[in-house]
Amino acid sequence: MSKKVRTIPLHSQILIGIFAGILCGTSVIFIQGGHTFIQFYVAPFGNIFLKLLQLIAIPVILTSLITGLAKIKDVKKIGSMGLKTVIFFICTTLIATTIGVIIADIIRPGKSIDENIKKEMIASMGVTSDDISDQLNTGGSPLTFIENMVPSNFFQSISSNQNMIQVVLFAILFGVALSRIGEEKAKPVLLFLEGTNEALTLMINLIMKIAPLGVFALVASVLAKVSAGDLQKSIHLLSGLAWYSLSVLTGLCIMICLVYPVLFYTFSGTSYSMFFKSMRSAFLLAFTSSSSSATLPLTMQCVEKNLKVDKEIAGFVLPFGTTINMDGTALYQCVAAIFIAQFFNLELSWTQQIVIILTATTAAAGAAGIPGAGMVTLIMILQNAGLPTAGINLILIPDRILDMCRTVINVAGDVTACLVVKGRSKA
Repeated sequence: MSKKVRTIPLHSQILIGIFAGILCGTSVIFIQGGHTFIQFYVAPFGNIFLKLLQLIAIPVILTSLITGLAKIKDVKKIGSMGLKTVIFFICTTLIATTIGVIIADIIRPGKSIDENIKKEMIASMGVTSDDISDQLNTGGSPLTFIENMVPSNFFQSISSNQNMIQVVLFAILFGVALSRIGEEKAKPVLLFLEGTNEALTLMINLIMKIAPLGVFALVASVLAKVSAGDLQKSIHLLSGLAWYSLSVLTGLCIMICLVYPVLFYTFSGTSYSMFFKSMRSAFLLAFTSSSSSATLPLTMQCVEKNLKVDKEIAGFVLPFGTTINMDGTALYQCVAAIFIAQFFNLELSWTQQIVIILTATTAAAGAAGIPGAGMVTLIMILQNAGLPTAGINLILIPDRILDMCRTVINVAGDVTACLVVKGRSKA
């Protein structure tokens, strides 16, 4: 009788990849040419893995949302689910931004940096801020981002993951319309989309087989970039930004350790341990990829299979949340804005801080679920609060690591929304 071969769980494989990447990325400073080797021969594998995940993000959103909504024949149910989801997203984002402002006011990270370090950091500001500014249209109405949510060309919208919210809007309208037409006419379209969704699920399984290699390459390349220069200077600068990073991480911890557990336990009865045990592989992937869009396929699998959330709920809430629910990003933007103000010795009034909270809440809805997207929308927040946008250069150094952390919060917020919408009645 042959023994059953035990396979290593996906989350364990990803953890191994993370630790191997840390070891490899930090050891390059002791090897001549090690940094170049990683950037030329290791980093591409991480980029390939990330691109494969991003490749199927839009098709997954389209098929999941459309099929999920098309199967709900009761339009009132669609409206009820959508209303609950939107209210949840608005409330949690407001909570996150308020927490971010309070923590930044208490810790005051911008005042902890030595003046000499400030001068060096300001002097090191190159064209990075201009490059980021070029990605954002800063003119027009404060509601321009809402206007940009509405697509004028479907094929142009699906050509870029940055247009994800436009894709979601089309999918919602198409799914609702498909649920309203006759069953005979809707059936062939629905069968095609369901078949496509099944094929995409198989693609996800295939892509995730190389996840350990992908996360290893991503982590190693990030750490290699940090340690490529003068190590002593890097440590000196990072120590000056430690209080800023601590402020962001404290806020993120409050969200995932306090706010979300209260919500998902109260509304669905899901325990803290069950929540994290069920979602650990998705959270690890979110951490390493820094992309909630790229993590979406795995998130949907974990929610449906492990947390037993109905497919119609997961198929609506998760894709929707991936595009407009960015609690971690909104919290980080509030801390970053106040940190920059403190760095330039600008005292913000309560009115200005409320403006930051409201702007961050709305800007988070327009941030694409891709690495670094929060940095782009941060500029709009700085401008609305009357803060110098050049200050964005101050937070570039730790941003990659913080981006990884806040992406986990973004994904956790979407999953919590699923459990809240699901409620206790279906548990």
